[in-house]
Amino acid sequence: MALSRSARRSARLLPLATAVAAAFTLAAAPAASPGAPGVGDPYFPSLGNGGFDALHYDLGVSYEPATGRLDGRTELTARATQDLTSFDLDLQKLEVTSIEVDGRRARFTRSGDEIVITPEHPLEEGERFTVEVVYGGVPLPLSGPIVFGSDYGWMKTDDGVFVACEPNAASTWFPSSDHPGDKATYDIRIDAPEGLTGVSNGRLVDAWDEDGRSYFHWRERKPMATYLATATIGRFDVRTGTTPGGIPIYVATDPTLPTGTVDVYGITAAVTDHWSKVFGPYPFEETGAIVDDMPRAGFSLETQSKPIYSAVRNETTIVHEIAHQWFGDSVTPRDWRHIWLNEGFASYAQWLWDEHKGTRTAHDAFRAAYAARPAGSDFWKVRIGDPQRDTMLAQAVYTRGAMTLQVLRERIGDRAFFRLLPAWTQQHRYGNADTRQFVALAEKISGQRLGGLFHTWLDTTGKPALP
Repeated sequence: MALSRSARRSARLLPLATAVAAAFTLAAAPAASPGAPGVGDPYFPSLGNGGFDALHYDLGVSYEPATGRLDGRTELTARATQDLTSFDLDLQKLEVTSIEVDGRRARFTRSGDEIVITPEHPLEEGERFTVEVVYGGVPLPLSGPIVFGSDYGWMKTDDGVFVACEPNAASTWFPSSDHPGDKATYDIRIDAPEGLTGVSNGRLVDAWDEDGRSYFHWRERKPMATYLATATIGRFDVRTGTTPGGIPIYVATDPTLPTGTVDVYGITAAVTDHWSKVFGPYPFEETGAIVDDMPRAGFSLETQSKPIYSAVRNETTIVHEIAHQWFGDSVTPRDWRHIWLNEGFASYAQWLWDEHKGTRTAHDAFRAAYAARPAGSDFWKVRIGDPQRDTMLAQAVYTRGAMTLQVLRERIGDRAFFRLLPAWTQQHRYGNADTRQFVALAEKISGQRLGGLFHTWLDTTGKPALP
């Protein structure tokens, strides 16, 4: 069929119109840009990285206790959340020897604790990619006022290393997006001189000895924040089995420690089963403990699936750290301002455990803690809803957080309160959450307006009046 004159004119104009439209479309499309060097956490602005979402870490860690040297290989699988010309990873002090993105050499530079990586080709929004970093050196612990004035992170022991990284020390031993808001699954492979044991998160996939080295492959299938990862190495007596409720358990204990009166295995099993009834199903594949001779640490940490305990340990500490598997590990704060959602809940669990055993009610524990601190005490000067960086682990965050939960319980009643706890862990299982979301859920379940209660106990200084 022939075209009419007007149709022929329209046909001649069509390519020009299409070209103009295409040019406009290209001009309007956002250009690829570098990812942010941090996620903007108010306490640690440079922690984490913008422009991608971490999905899975495959870590290889080879350690020489005699020299303290770590040789590592990290392969991170991630998804770009914008068009990226470059992106950052967090790594403190250790030397990088090579980086590949999707199997191709990538350019990189260092700026303090940031590695800036430029792949051969820009990454498109939504694209999955892998970045492999080969690195090494002698990791050093961090120090300062945050963790009770103690060193923390990668801490050398007489026979290996004690690894406890809250809040910002995971990047002392592997390159990462080191922020609790960017959770991922993990494979962690550890090798050390034969006779030592490497203990990590999740389940032990494989272990063998070869050419004077001992190898261990651990897999954590559930999303985990970087600060909860561990690669603790030393001489350990290992006991495995299942709790009475059927949950696999793995407990590694340094044989040089005095036996004492604390049955770490038995208490861990009993507490895991009990909290599974109170807080909802246990969120991970295995429970357990790593008990190491590390008195210099002076603290314990809820490393995911296997809390790590320094030489100081007791039943109430185990109760606290196992409760963290729900509050902190499975449900993780969106940023570090909301740390009371970890420590307040785990501290309240200690009161609930005493109540469960019949030794003291949570009400009496609350009243005793309240009475023990006069109105002029520094304890009441911390706003636990936003405690600030250097006091984020102050005693007030723990105990006033527990007080807040007891005040809430007495306000809404046991029926609503003990519906709220498992509802919270179910609603945000394996994810991140904040105080606003907890308040909203408490109001929904109780049918009450609770903003004033939470404001008084979380966001004000001074000693509140008893309800």
